[in-house]
Amino acid sequence: MRNNFFFAILIATTGLTGIVAPISAEPPVLGYTDTPMLPSGKWHVHDPDRTKPAVVTSGATFSQGSAAPSDATVLFDGTDLSKWEGDKGPAQWVIHEDYMEVKPGSGFIHTKEKFGDFQLHLEFAEPIKVIGSSQERGNSGVFLQGIYEIQVLDCYNNPTYPDGQCGAVYGESPPLVNACKKPGQWQTYDIFFEAARWNENHEFVRPASVTVIQNGLLIHNHQAILGPTAHRRLDKYDKELPSQDRSRCKTTATLSASATFGFAISRKRKSPKSLSGDLPF
Repeated sequence: MRNNFFFAILIATTGLTGIVAPISAEPPVLGYTDTPMLPSGKWHVHDPDRTKPAVVTSGATFSQGSAAPSDATVLFDGTDLSKWEGDKGPAQWVIHEDYMEVKPGSGFIHTKEKFGDFQLHLEFAEPIKVIGSSQERGNSGVFLQGIYEIQVLDCYNNPTYPDGQCGAVYGESPPLVNACKKPGQWQTYDIFFEAARWNENHEFVRPASVTVIQNGLLIHNHQAILGPTAHRRLDKYDKELPSQDRSRCKTTATLSASATFGFAISRKRKSPKSLSGDLPF
């Protein structure tokens, strides 16, 4: 019997606030050393001196454009946002052709259906027009169960702190490699998530973990998640979340302008016309 649990996915349009903001005139922030120390004792959260993942060029395609498995939950079929909702009502993002993009100021969107353990496929593309640097370039995110962020960021020739670059478990674990493609090119995430576990006495047993493949390259291998992800903080597991549902979600995605994110079913995939950077950051 299938049970539905906490939100499987939360999409951020500007990292923390979900609100379009102007580009800063200040020098880019490449990390912090006044943040909490990670459990390894080697690095701070967002440490600028942490080892930077090597750049690896992926193959032309991997799972891009693949059909959904027969038992998958298709979260977006290219026609409507019926499977999604916003923070204060219906999802306000805009559908273009077979993908959707953020409407400036519309904030986060969430899946209506709830998931515990799941497999997720998505596709995205960073804006063709390059604006900003470090964390101010095409910043977005996929929040698993609404609290664990897999970072989305234009990290093609764009230095930033390692645990904040594209593919990172934000603030905790950098990707094993930098697998990013050029702005405007379609990229894929294949995410395999296992929720945290508590026993029958409601005692914490095991952290959540995630395996992530970006553009056909392994960037996390059953990586333990230290707790809910956050900017400049190291949060702990402080409440029990449902965990037993085992389901597979299938969808694809695109980033359409700086700090925006969207989902689409991939058909004959080409760079969307809206990847022009016309939307303000």
